[in-house]
Amino acid sequence: MNYWLIKSEPFKYSWEQLQKDKKACWDGVRNYAARNNLKAMKKGDLCLFYHSNEGVCVVGIAKVAKEFYQDPTTKEEAWVAVDVAPHKALKKPVTLEQIKADPQFKDMELVRLQRLSVSKVKPEEFDRICMLGGL
Repeated sequence: MNYWLIKSEPFKYSWEQLQKDKKACWDGVRNYAARNNLKAMKKGDLCLFYHSNEGVCVVGIAKVAKEFYQDPTTKEEAWVAVDVAPHKALKKPVTLEQIKADPQFKDMELVRLQRLSVSKVKPEEFDRICMLGGL
């Protein structure tokens, strides 16, 4: 299993909305590195759901429900989407401030490549965020 972090601005698409919808197409990614991460996702992989710009924290865990396919928001073949479903809410959000303050996360892509909307997460980083989030 692989682990990922997916970012969304809560006013555009929040964790709460994903929970209501039960499944969502993760589309609109227009960065090649993030796109490559979408292509690498496998059904069942877990994704930390991160609220960016507002809240600035990990709030839940989503599961990849469908592997990559053509992004329905564009006809350009370069861009792909995946489907994600809610898996588990964190009992308490894990803020970017907490993550940056923890030496275990110094090499985390979220910290090093802050603008990347879909990033890889190491298993030990995933486990630590789950622990900090009360799981």
